[in-house]
Amino acid sequence: MPHTEIDHLVIAADSLAQGAAWCEATLGVASLPGGVHALMGTHNRLLNLSSAGAPQCYLEIIAIDPDAPAPARARWFGLDQPALQARLREQGPELVAYVARSAMVEMHRHGLIQSRLQPGPLLRASRQTAQGVLEWQIVVPDDGLPLAGGAVPTLIQWSGLHPTAAMPDSGVSLKLLTVRGLPDQAAQVLRLRPAVRREALPGAALSVTLNTPRGEVALSSHC
Repeated sequence: MPHTEIDHLVIAADSLAQGAAWCEATLGVASLPGGVHALMGTHNRLLNLSSAGAPQCYLEIIAIDPDAPAPARARWFGLDQPALQARLREQGPELVAYVARSAMVEMHRHGLIQSRLQPGPLLRASRQTAQGVLEWQIVVPDDGLPLAGGAVPTLIQWSGLHPTAAMPDSGVSLKLLTVRGLPDQAAQVLRLRPAVRREALPGAALSVTLNTPRGEVALSSHC
């Protein structure tokens, strides 16, 4: 089975304005404008995390787009969940998922199914940028919830242009990603690069350490 690579981290926010303010206050840098996702009724902001150890890696701040119609299915990353929405309003942005890049996404999707997970269908999505149209395929569970609470990554396969191609260096990079609850068989299917640190439950399904202009910053998903 070919390997997958860490593509991006997902921070959910109640609004993009809230997410932008969180980024500057927490990481010490400004995020970049992203775009809108007509498929899911969301929009985003971005921050380059690429380094020699984790190339083509970025942080995505994502929120429900108040100007977009509701999609016909559950939004990705659990954004429709009332409990998450309440936490975002009351406590601020939250790490909710990470995304793994695959060159053979259908193969990895079937591997997760063989691991007795339900990764969901393969969807096609796109958004317009100043550099052209970004196009990708992404695997999203029918209920929109990240697998194993976020310990299993969302799978993505890009067609051509990658978002980091147009992002300047931010001074922020991924140092460490820790997961709790990633099944052994799923880990063997994904063969993630760079390697994630696996720990036993209980605890947050997903934790990251970022190198930033303000020093190391640790983020964790909701337990």
